[in-house]
Amino acid sequence: MGTTGSTAGPMKAQGGPKASGTTWRNWAGNVTARPAQEVTPASVEELAAAVRQAAGEGRKVKAVGTGHSFTSTAATDGLLIRPDLLTGIRKLDREAGLVTVEAGTPLKRLNLALAREGLSLTNMGDIMEQTVAGATSTGTHGTGRDSASISAQIQGLEIVTADGSVLTCSAKENPEVFAAARVGIGALGVISAITFAVEPEFLLTAREEPMSFERVTAEFDELHAENEHFEFYWFPHTGNCNTKRNNRSAGPEQPVGRVSGFFEDELLSNGLFQVVNSLGRAVPGTIPSIAKISSKALSARTYTDIPYKVFTSPRRVRFVEMEYALPREALVEALRELRTMVDRSNLRISFPVEVRTAPADDITLSTASGRESAYIAVHMYKGTPYQAYFTAAERIFTAHGGRPHWGKVHTRDAEYFASAYPRFGEFTALRDRLDPDRVFGNDYLRRVLGD
Repeated sequence: MGTTGSTAGPMKAQGGPKASGTTWRNWAGNVTARPAQEVTPASVEELAAAVRQAAGEGRKVKAVGTGHSFTSTAATDGLLIRPDLLTGIRKLDREAGLVTVEAGTPLKRLNLALAREGLSLTNMGDIMEQTVAGATSTGTHGTGRDSASISAQIQGLEIVTADGSVLTCSAKENPEVFAAARVGIGALGVISAITFAVEPEFLLTAREEPMSFERVTAEFDELHAENEHFEFYWFPHTGNCNTKRNNRSAGPEQPVGRVSGFFEDELLSNGLFQVVNSLGRAVPGTIPSIAKISSKALSARTYTDIPYKVFTSPRRVRFVEMEYALPREALVEALRELRTMVDRSNLRISFPVEVRTAPADDITLSTASGRESAYIAVHMYKGTPYQAYFTAAERIFTAHGGRPHWGKVHTRDAEYFASAYPRFGEFTALRDRLDPDRVFGNDYLRRVLGD
């Protein structure tokens, strides 16, 4: 067993909560909050003391990561906990294939630290700016035929509960908490550390290829079955898609070239995309024409690299997003309905629709809990009215038994979730036991979990 030090450097005690007086905004800018107090604990002991003090004073408590959720799951007018100093690797066990990290560690820093050790997560999402606790608490996922979300790779959790107790859980220790807290949406406590399963670093070969909407939907089951990680983007107002197939490779490494990477990943996917979205927001009538050009801008390419460099990519153009998990067998029909709806409407959609998959998992409120799932994500450029599009899309998704991503825009409530999740009552009963006074409550949790 080996142990590495924190990637955060020396930590300095911050003392108790301090008056805030500042407005917190999420990444997309669609959620704001004005906490009365903020605290930046440097240890689990300081975190527990802050929670205990706030609960004693009758204040609500929420922890916030990097704000990449589009819902108000982290919003509070009470005590806001910033985990900026709770970062770094606490313990690394190569033999067992486990790494324990502090909850505020950004996924980006975790991936870099694991790569230095010749290790990797098995699967990950398509960005890595979030903290590990924020990403897992909302069910962040990538795409995978056999490998599931980041939360499904958790092997242990350390969590501070409403009375300031520090609880550890795993499949063997407090298993009922472990089953729920891996996707806990901030309702059960403040996570202070997470233990992930890791494996020796491997190579992935990515094959990106344009494909027609008709072909990708007709061959979806085959494409899913034949690839470890398959995803695609459909460009509304067109019949065009971009597909991506990631599969393990024996090598050799053949990363994206510096020049071509800059051209496609920065200039086209971020710089030019920013410009065309700004134009579309100002003159919506141009969007269908722009979409036809944008959907053909990226060419086919193949490259081989270590996992995080293949799974993730920079996303600098800001947007608002809704995503639903559907039973995988409902994906094609729902997507065709979405296309028909867009074509028959006056909507102008400048962002592509993203489609991914996940195997079933055993996490109580995971969007893939108990069923093989496919995800449809719809986006609108920041500052563009999104309600009409999202409302129409949500109507389609819910008709197919969809479950919304906990960190993305949706209008569902506790009554809906009680029917969508067979183990919903199990989660709320655990919440009643761990947080009977709703120390970690807010308006969002009241809507989605009841009170």
